Amino acid sequence: MKHRILVLRFSAFGDVAMTIPVIREFVQQNPKVEIIYVSREKFKDLFDDIPNFTFYPADLDGKHKGILGLYRLSKELKSLGITEVADLHNVLRTKIIRKFLSHPKTAMLDKARNERRALVRKENKVRKQLKPMVERYADVFRELGFEFELKHQLPESSINKENAIGIAPFAMYEGKMYALDKMLTVALNIAEKGVKVYLFGGKKESEILESWEKLNPNIQSIAGKFDLKTELEIIRKIKLMVSMDSANMHLASLVGTRVISIWGNTHPFMGFLGYGQSWDDVIQDESMEFRPTSVFGKEPKNAEKIDYFQNISSDSVIDKIVMALEEMN
Repeated sequence: MKHRILVLRFSAFGDVAMTIPVIREFVQQNPKVEIIYVSREKFKDLFDDIPNFTFYPADLDGKHKGILGLYRLSKELKSLGITEVADLHNVLRTKIIRKFLSHPKTAMLDKARNERRALVRKENKVRKQLKPMVERYADVFRELGFEFELKHQLPESSINKENAIGIAPFAMYEGKMYALDKMLTVALNIAEKGVKVYLFGGKKESEILESWEKLNPNIQSIAGKFDLKTELEIIRKIKLMVSMDSANMHLASLVGTRVISIWGNTHPFMGFLGYGQSWDDVIQDESMEFRPTSVFGKEPKNAEKIDYFQNISSDSVIDKIVMALEEMN
């Protein structure tokens, strides 16, 4: 029997990126399975060179908006000869689509909400490693009756790496962001050692990063200048990415680039460490035993203002980068 699995995941950038190594390895181990992946058009370029794979764009702000739009999308999907449904998002929109599809072979993501709450609460906090998110995605396919094991390794790359690193200093929430003045010190120090430093960010951060690049010829901002495909190629060619707990960590994992990740109010215990990345490359303040205080980085409006990075010096980050580069030479 030919299997054609419908996969649902609409956002966010890093989360969609985290599903990709799972899909890639699943298809490698189950070559007779076809995947139809439904997501927003802007994520399409993340899915490169996956066999037996079709990307189906969902126009959630246009023709697929609202209940009627989701009904229209479900009708379109029903015509594709789906044999199984894998909901890797499990949010209101995907629940509505599942209801419209009413497919007998459906499995959905277990978000482990109780375990997450126990990890972030103030009283009786349970600080332990939760199952990696990629394994939770894999469990959805296992629940559908398929067998496969994740390698938890970065994809091998045969290209010659440039003597360069990337720095992605921004994150969606302030509690996940290392102080910009400290990060600028890191960038300048590494650039002064003769290493090219590419700065990553969105268009709204480009002004800040362009002011940094004026301070040293080895620093170059690419924020808002390239499409996603080109940006991924740049990340593929650098030796190392320095990132917050943000999408750039997951983009680097996609293309086989090692990441030094800096964590604030979130924690790798939650299961969101980049695929194939090492705990040895994690920088965080372990003395703050009240961490994590958030699953994704968002804090309540009345939350106490805490500098989660106050004890992480720019020198300690520089040392970590230098050590990693020496290991790779």
